[in-house]
Amino acid sequence: MSKPIPPIAARKPHAATFHGITREDPYNWLRADNWQEVMQAPETLDPEIKAYLEAENAYFEAAFGEPTAALQEQIYKEIRGRIKEDDSGIPTPDGPWAYNSRTLEGQQYPLLVRTPRGGGEETVLLDCNIEAATGGEYFGFGGADHDPSHKFLLWAADRQGSEYYTIHIRDLATGKDSDETIEDAADGGVWSADSKSIYYSELDENHRPYRVRRHVIGTPQAEDEIVYEEKDAGFFVGVDRTLSGKYIVINAHDHQTSECWLIDAAKGGAPKLVAERVVDREYDIDERYGMLYLLTNADGAEDFKIVTVAAEAPQAENWVDLVPHTEGVLILDITLIKNHLLRLERHEGLPRIVVRDLRTGKEDTVRFEEEAYSLGMSVGYEFDTSTFRLTYSSPTTPSRTYDLDLETGLRTLLKEQEVPSGHNPDDYLTKRLFAKASDGELVPITLLYRKSTKLDGTAPALLYGYGAYGMSMPAAFSVSALSLVDRGFVYAIAHIRGGMDKGYRWYRLGRREHKSNTFTDFIAAAETLIAERYVAKNKIVAQGGSAGGMLMGAIANMRPDLFAGILAQEPFVDVLNTMLDDTLPLTPPEWPEWGNPITSPEDYNRIAGYAPYEQVSAKAYPPIFALAGLTDPRVTYWEPAKWVAKLRATKTDTNPLYLKTNMGAGHGGASGRFDRIKETALGDAFALSVVGLA
Repeated sequence: MSKPIPPIAARKPHAATFHGITREDPYNWLRADNWQEVMQAPETLDPEIKAYLEAENAYFEAAFGEPTAALQEQIYKEIRGRIKEDDSGIPTPDGPWAYNSRTLEGQQYPLLVRTPRGGGEETVLLDCNIEAATGGEYFGFGGADHDPSHKFLLWAADRQGSEYYTIHIRDLATGKDSDETIEDAADGGVWSADSKSIYYSELDENHRPYRVRRHVIGTPQAEDEIVYEEKDAGFFVGVDRTLSGKYIVINAHDHQTSECWLIDAAKGGAPKLVAERVVDREYDIDERYGMLYLLTNADGAEDFKIVTVAAEAPQAENWVDLVPHTEGVLILDITLIKNHLLRLERHEGLPRIVVRDLRTGKEDTVRFEEEAYSLGMSVGYEFDTSTFRLTYSSPTTPSRTYDLDLETGLRTLLKEQEVPSGHNPDDYLTKRLFAKASDGELVPITLLYRKSTKLDGTAPALLYGYGAYGMSMPAAFSVSALSLVDRGFVYAIAHIRGGMDKGYRWYRLGRREHKSNTFTDFIAAAETLIAERYVAKNKIVAQGGSAGGMLMGAIANMRPDLFAGILAQEPFVDVLNTMLDDTLPLTPPEWPEWGNPITSPEDYNRIAGYAPYEQVSAKAYPPIFALAGLTDPRVTYWEPAKWVAKLRATKTDTNPLYLKTNMGAGHGGASGRFDRIKETALGDAFALSVVGLA
């Protein structure tokens, strides 16, 4: 049987000049000129581009998909067997009702339900499986929100994977949607206090949420009032509501600067500015009894502090510190309930929850003792409560959810994640170690492995990294990681700079002019795993997605000898060209993260110096598997397509190089929970194959 032959992309002349530098880009033709149209109507994709993507998909199936089909199916069944398919969340009370979601055996999507508070007959408010069956192959649920009167439900759906959402309005008495819809919303919306209006963010022609409208129930969308419009293309606009229900909050922000406006949820009217935007100043708002509580980095509070100010005079000069800045203690989030302020912090790389009694000023801390773990908090729908919910897990410990009553101190275990096929935490070990980066910084690494795995320098590893936008990688339980771990893999997460795993400084030292630290930190993590004999030198598989996919492309260029394989999911690899294209949805908002190569020669040269696509050269690369989504508005499909095309034409080795483009999905891949498992199984099969275990 003949060996499948990979497609070779055509080379077409294309040049662009910036700052006196001309660069040739022979694969630029893979970028659809009508990309905005393709996002909403994939069938309008240029036939030549479509033919190339489909040829790559056919090659992938023949060369890898079909030969590993049995292994993929085995892993799929394993992961699915660890999921309790017929499962229910935890009821969350709101007034006379308790709201919940649950899943049914064999069904891809959740059901939203409610019961009378205190018990009674359940009512299904929304069955996403029914809704998904009425459209195409993709169904992206954009969330739902019941109104204050409990008579209506707004819910949002994306049918293409392009993140253009349609908002529907359901009468909960009849269970039917009205004829009116809100099209091209950025996500769901929020209700006014009288249940007569919905505030939502609207997308512009370049897929940027740029203004907030108010939709009055029973009127056409064309008549929706413009409440706020953002003039700066670098700022995205979102809308939310304080837990107290007092205010609708409009937030305009890029990655380092924010500005908030308030609307009285009961009275409506024009939005009121809290504090005007100041470059590099961020703040988020909550409210209690006429006082605003702000989480902010103002006045040099790099790891953030909490200030208060009267809602009637919220200007920055009136802000008063409540929880002062403490260097090295990053405040991640705050939540207000009637008598308490909850804050989620990270200290020494581990999360903790601090509860402050606003009547007395007394504080208590909730923490756990494992070497690495994840921790989250939520308070549901009600402001007038003394209870909050916390969720805990670790790489070895399935998720546990508790209610903590702050008046009595009673902690109640509400739910423990079930693993139907069985899971014994005592069979596994979680460990945290540190890699010394090239400049002496210590990079945390979280490990998960079976106790029976020999740590003698022979084990394979999957090393995961992200390292951008201040996103931290939680040390949480994962049912999917166990399929590799049970086959002898060490599963490792590198908490590299660019995230905020060690505070805001950790983020600052991994962005813009310091971006190379992200890549060298990841390389240091791999070298440490080898040096300390946790893993074999030639058996590390690197994995990252989106901005983590950029990391994958960078380390492939910098140290191709270090990795047995690279799994890049929706990889942001064409960084220079994307940052030069100010029509793309995310480009202007992300100039603060990467730099603006249009206006700055320094930024241009720096980005060109690490951009994976630009740095592809004639040398041997490890096996590479790239995944893409045709309607992805965040990392456009042509980035991985161009990258693979250039690699295929340039690299000197014969190692596998695969591109799989999901022709009916966007940034997150497949929409259904079981379809996502299939994509995970595909990646696991690739990892096993490149270390010789397939």
